[in-house]
Order: sequence, then C-alpha cells, then structure tokens
Amino acid sequence: MAPGTDEAVAEAPGTPSGEPAGSRRRHPWRAFRRWRHRRPFGAGLALALGGAEILLTQRASISVVLAAGADSLAGYVLPIVMTVCGLLIVFNPRQRLFYSVIGVLASLASWVTSNLGGFFVGMLLGLVGSSLAFGWLPDRPRRRRWLRRSRTRTEAVQAE
Repeated sequence: MAPGTDEAVAEAPGTPSGEPAGSRRRHPWRAFRRWRHRRPFGAGLALALGGAEILLTQRASISVVLAAGADSLAGYVLPIVMTVCGLLIVFNPRQRLFYSVIGVLASLASWVTSNLGGFFVGMLLGLVGSSLAFGWLPDRPRRRRWLRRSRTRTEAVQAE
C-alpha cells in the first residue's frame, strides 16, 4: 500500500473509525438545528400537536365526551386541518401567515365541534402555535451584545 493512497489515509493511526486525519465528521443535529432556526419550528409543532391532541380526545369513551359534535365530520376535519397547517408552517414558512390564520380559525372552531377543543389543551396549543407563526420574522439578524457595546463606544469616541 502506497503512503499517498486512500487506504493509507483511512488507516492512519490516531483517527477514530478510520477517518482521514484532516476531515471532521458532520453532526446531523447541528444541521437539523440550523434548519430548525430558519423557520417557525416551535409554532408549527405547537399547532400540529394541538391538532393531534384534539384527534386523540375524539376517540375518548362516551362518558368523557362533553360536546355533542364528537361524531360529526367537522370534529375530525378541523384537527386534521390544524395538524396539516402546523406541518405546512414548518415546511413552507413563506406562506406562514395564511396557514396561521387558518390554524386560528380551526382552533377556535374546535371549541364547538370536538370536546371543547380537546378539553382546552388542543385548542390552546393551536392558538399559541398559530400566534407564534403569525408573529415570526424570517430574515431578522441576531443581535449580539458585544456588537452593540462596540458601536456605542465608537460613537462616544467620535462624539468627543
């Protein structure tokens, strides 16, 4: 085996699991974190979880059912709409305003159609998630404290 071949690099001592000496492993959590921070992930997750919770309470026993509309079609359609809107907010953040308005309307309508909105929990999760998605700003740069301090110092020096 020649010292310049790939086999020699892969078997270089001191590298874990035969990785080349100059390469770094990619961390899938770091890529997921970067993807998640570029979209309203928490808002969509809250809306989707609210819809899923309302769907689960639809299947509750008859003694637990509070609203009369538990077996109607709207009792199943509205939580599905909430879940789909939550997923669409995450995967298509450019249309988040439309999806969040539909999510708020579906959450409020679940109060009447599905066991008081999934016993309040699903409805509140849907309302909070939709509100967070509506207020999310996509291209807002992160503020850094040290950057603000240095600007104020330079402005103070220039003013003197």
